[in-house]
Amino acid sequence: MGECDEDVLLAIESTCDETAAAVVTRSGRVLGECIATQENLHEQFGGVVPEIAARAHLERILPVIDTSLRQAGVEGKDLHAIAVADRPGLAGSLLVGVVAAKSLALAWQKPLVAINHLHAHLYACQLSRTADGDASVYPAIGLIVSGGHTTLYLCRDAIDLEYLGGTIDDAAGEAFDKVAAMLSLGFPGGVAVARWAEKGDDQAFSFPRSKQHDGSYDFSFSGLKTAVRYAIVGPGRQDFSTLELSDEIKANVCASFEAAVVDVLVAKSRRAIREHGVPRLLVGGGVAANRRLRRQLEEAAEADGFDLVIAPPELCTDNAVMGAIAWKKIDRNDFATLDLDITPGLQRGF
Repeated sequence: MGECDEDVLLAIESTCDETAAAVVTRSGRVLGECIATQENLHEQFGGVVPEIAARAHLERILPVIDTSLRQAGVEGKDLHAIAVADRPGLAGSLLVGVVAAKSLALAWQKPLVAINHLHAHLYACQLSRTADGDASVYPAIGLIVSGGHTTLYLCRDAIDLEYLGGTIDDAAGEAFDKVAAMLSLGFPGGVAVARWAEKGDDQAFSFPRSKQHDGSYDFSFSGLKTAVRYAIVGPGRQDFSTLELSDEIKANVCASFEAAVVDVLVAKSRRAIREHGVPRLLVGGGVAANRRLRRQLEEAAEADGFDLVIAPPELCTDNAVMGAIAWKKIDRNDFATLDLDITPGLQRGF
């Protein structure tokens, strides 16, 4: 098994537009990792096109897996198991990863482990602590903030998660992307909006903080997106192609929008911590890399006295390293069969 004296597994990730694989030890060491992004393929459309994503996965899945194994210096026979994200996500994208994992599991006679992509995003927080030699980050409240999901969980451990609430319409990351499209800021939109927001006045526009004080753990960002639309083009106008805004207005819109999103995320997370009496907040997903969100959560943790664990930036976006959560399922003898099917779509209510 090369130079590694630990059990190793191969994790595969293909839920959306990142084709990724990683070889990870039981202790969380990453021996090999490869991610093939698709940003250039989807940029001209201003968002991910499912059919294009699926075809790109087909072209890249085997080279990505092979690169990870070569980096790790292991072969299929050396693996303890093969893990793959089977939910949630784009149907075609998920199918490519699951079929590849099942084929390799059959060929190499290795156990198969099914991974919930959202649970894995939170497990990235555990990996950051494990690297520092710290103990378990559970129990905790888990906040997932990504392009497709904005969700709060009560996490009793890595696998036992209770859904508390989530978005009833647009996810936070989706709203970022749509605002970026309105302002012609490019793709991916979240990064562009955050960059412009750093130069703007977050008090310039009074955007709504929907559901912030409604007593639930649900989120809604569709109304905020509409408020941004009205602020920049007014009611009844739909054509953004001829829109001319100064850099100052763009920056102020971005800053005010970002502040509205972050205020709601932080307020709901603080209340969940308080009402469930857990000592820690875990934060994962692509939007968890947002600087304003990280800063306000740090301030809230200091004020309220809870432990904050945010996934490191390199583990916020989709990756296969977080597939190390499969070790927790292996320890419970929780394996999938070769008739494993995908569960596509957005995960709401569970």
